[in-house]
Amino acid sequence: MSENKVMRLKTILFYIFLCLLCAWPLSGQTDKVIREAERADALREAYHFADSKDAYAAALDMFVDSLMTADDSLLRLDISDRMLMSENGLNMMSFASEPTVVARHRFSLDDFFLYYPLPDRTWRPLPCPLDSVAHKFSKAVYFQEGNQEIYWSSSDKNGIRNIYKSEFQDTVWSAPSLLNEYMTSAADEIYPMLSPDGKRLYFSSKGLYGVGGYDIYVSELDPVSGDWTMPVNMGFPYSSPADDLLFVDTPDGRYSVFASNRDCGKDSVWVYVLDYDDMPVRHSVTDSDELRKLAGLEPFAGNAMSGPGAVSADIPENMDTRRYMEKMAEVRSLRDSISVYGMRAEEARVRYGQTSDPKEMAAIEEALLSYEVLMPQMQDSLDKASVRLQEIEMEFLFNGVVIDPDKLLAEADREMVGQSADFVFTRNSFGEPLALDMLEPEPDFDYSFKILEEGQFAEDQTLPEGLVYQIQMFSTYTKAGVGQLKGLSPVFETVAPNGKHTYRVGLFSGYNDVLANLNAVKRAGFRSAFIVAFNDGKEVTVAKAKALEAERKKVQTLYEVRIVTGQKELDMVVADGIRQQAAGKDIARSKTEDGANVYVVAPFADKETAENLASFVRAMGVSGAQCNAISEKK
Repeated sequence: MSENKVMRLKTILFYIFLCLLCAWPLSGQTDKVIREAERADALREAYHFADSKDAYAAALDMFVDSLMTADDSLLRLDISDRMLMSENGLNMMSFASEPTVVARHRFSLDDFFLYYPLPDRTWRPLPCPLDSVAHKFSKAVYFQEGNQEIYWSSSDKNGIRNIYKSEFQDTVWSAPSLLNEYMTSAADEIYPMLSPDGKRLYFSSKGLYGVGGYDIYVSELDPVSGDWTMPVNMGFPYSSPADDLLFVDTPDGRYSVFASNRDCGKDSVWVYVLDYDDMPVRHSVTDSDELRKLAGLEPFAGNAMSGPGAVSADIPENMDTRRYMEKMAEVRSLRDSISVYGMRAEEARVRYGQTSDPKEMAAIEEALLSYEVLMPQMQDSLDKASVRLQEIEMEFLFNGVVIDPDKLLAEADREMVGQSADFVFTRNSFGEPLALDMLEPEPDFDYSFKILEEGQFAEDQTLPEGLVYQIQMFSTYTKAGVGQLKGLSPVFETVAPNGKHTYRVGLFSGYNDVLANLNAVKRAGFRSAFIVAFNDGKEVTVAKAKALEAERKKVQTLYEVRIVTGQKELDMVVADGIRQQAAGKDIARSKTEDGANVYVVAPFADKETAENLASFVRAMGVSGAQCNAISEKK
């Protein structure tokens, strides 16, 4: 081997060694970040929002910016989003409510919605014309015969679930339409449900202002515009760091019902039945343990399911059978409760081994102690109830009473009792599969340059503002038809005062882009095609357009929205609206010399968007919001 080859091989090996040397500590640092973020997740899920925010901040501080990879950048963004959830949790602690819990029971994810006190056969199985793809949580579509409008959740072309609406129009349903920008986030929205009076729309979302998982939101119908207002997170204890779903007010006006997988296995949810409260009293909760207890929504302290039995009218009025059913329900309830508290204890032990935070460790120790005291008592109650159940069975045999355990077990599945005999969970049946005559949505016109089997004229012949390049195809004194376009799209037509028709194709923002497509137009049959340019709708020379393009690349005018307020924190609804209308923008806070708080939302590429945000903030009662121009050199 020559000396040059040896030196080259040594150089290559040296660089490989340097790469490995750099990658090793970076990988170790990333592991530390992930562990700290997981600790922050555990704190947030335990409602210790202030501590979790600090832990997320510590995780972000661990990043080595100079050696950050693309994957690390995504991780950092993800941790920032989770840190925002902790900040949201801190804000939401100031408006918690304390509903009266009537009953609760744990059901499978596959059919929990069938146990809601809603009209029978109103849940329709998937797939159906409204939704062709099943979802982990969204398993069916709600539709009651005679309704004149439908709200449902379905996946868009990117796989994100949005809320759609359709109205019945004489003999056919209107094409599906999205509600508005307030109720369309970058993540899933599921289970839209109207209030009985049609004035409120409840739904769950993972992408709006929340504390993790799916939170529950409500939007009011604006009687003037007929549109839905910006949704508001219903707050604790309806929303939580877990997944909270399917909030409904029952038609009889007695209850509010929702489901959640808090303190629950992955394949099941709790269904909570609450006394209906049209004007809930909101109050501030400063203690995380108090908030966690409030979010537990337990009808009885220490027992997830208790109280006297209850049966529906279709169970035979036989005192022996009733006695057996009541004891069976008690046994099953105690078994479920022991299982749930066993899972809680195991999860607490896992969290205890993963944390080094003294405050969290003390809270976990206290919880474990309560489980250790409670579970033996519950086991003792279960043993006694099981013995009594066996005694009843022996009495049946002694008296010659024949029972069908399978049938009674099926009835026990249908009938489960909450705090009192005033409420009984009854399993409804699925309705018939939906068969709706629905109009197809009109596709939006695609203004990107393309060559199709048949050419297309642009739906809107108006040129956009700013600098635009096009390819001029031909001119003629007779109007051209689609067949003369050679498959090109989108084609624009102008007619001169002398009656001459000119045809141009495409909307290109840069000279290099239009130049790259010029030959495609020539090959399509327009050999004399050439480039033209327009600025704010007026034709300019290509040379001037290129000069304008070069100048604009040097200095770009950007815009910011400055919000000056005397309050320490922005109102939650205002902050939520800013996040919705300025998704992805930075929000920085500082102070003026006189102590006022200044929030800066930036950057915006166009003035109109920034002005619209400033107008929105002013409309929400914050007068000190204005749009300012800033320049950024390229």
